[in-house]
Amino acid sequence: MPKISVIIPVYNGEITIRETIESVLNQTFTDFELIVINDGSTDSTLDAIAQISDPRLQTFSYPNAGANVSRNRGLAKSSGPYISFIDADDLWTTDKLESQYQALQENPDAGLAYSWTDCIDESSQFLRPDSRATFSGDVLAPMLLAYFLSNGSNPLIRREVFLELGGFDETLTFAQDWEMYLRVARHYPFAVVPKPQVLYRQSASTMSMNVVKKEVAVIQVINRAFDRVPETLQYLKPRSLGNFYKYLTVKALEGTSTRQRGISGFRFYLNALRNDRNLLTAPVTLKVLYKAAVISLFSPPIAQNILAKTPKLSNTSTLLGYINLDTSRSP
Repeated sequence: MPKISVIIPVYNGEITIRETIESVLNQTFTDFELIVINDGSTDSTLDAIAQISDPRLQTFSYPNAGANVSRNRGLAKSSGPYISFIDADDLWTTDKLESQYQALQENPDAGLAYSWTDCIDESSQFLRPDSRATFSGDVLAPMLLAYFLSNGSNPLIRREVFLELGGFDETLTFAQDWEMYLRVARHYPFAVVPKPQVLYRQSASTMSMNVVKKEVAVIQVINRAFDRVPETLQYLKPRSLGNFYKYLTVKALEGTSTRQRGISGFRFYLNALRNDRNLLTAPVTLKVLYKAAVISLFSPPIAQNILAKTPKLSNTSTLLGYINLDTSRSP
């Protein structure tokens, strides 16, 4: 039996799946099985996988059902006492599994180990650092504030965690990872590997996500989470909502410049302001209002031209720096 089961859900991933698989096969920790769940791909994903020969690699195909269902299908096929997932366009550094496995050996009570994340572009080139969280032990409070694991390609989890808590919620269209690991944080300590080992790909498809649908799903996750935690943690809910609306504002304004996304950016930022009054005097507020106004008032080509001429003023990604992970009662 392999020590680790690595699961890759893939749907139409012909461009990136081979590089993703190779980043797993090149791990310094070698005692694993690699299970690819083909989620009804209609492109040449299976052909790309077929070009890779390795006895640890298994592929199973199903009708399209979504990533959360595919992860649960992978769990059912897996046999290792430790589980890790990686999305079909992300990458790992070669020491990712070894470092996280060692962290769990050193912290036998921990339910999972996680690492830091860097963002890469469609050509696998470094874009920017992402998550640099160092929370360990009881992490429920900071996990309520934000999904500091950053992405579903990050943690290594003990199988017993899934046996106790169940798999991914198949009714959710977004935030399945956060919902799952919020459940884990209620029952298990976390261990952290404080170095970037997950390379999270930023592509046109991720930037053009349906932000309104994501809002609905994540608010459901936040409400559900706070319904299940003690009264002593309820003071964190406005901070959690404020953090999410800051993130959603950035996502709305960084995608394709359409009037609807500009309007959504305004609305999301108003919700961020309601939950974090400190933003009222923050310099980033001018950037958000400027960019949202340009996108809302002008046609996409004109808006893009204006924004290109004012890169500093239209750089709303700095809003992510205002994500508040302080769990004290008076941040």
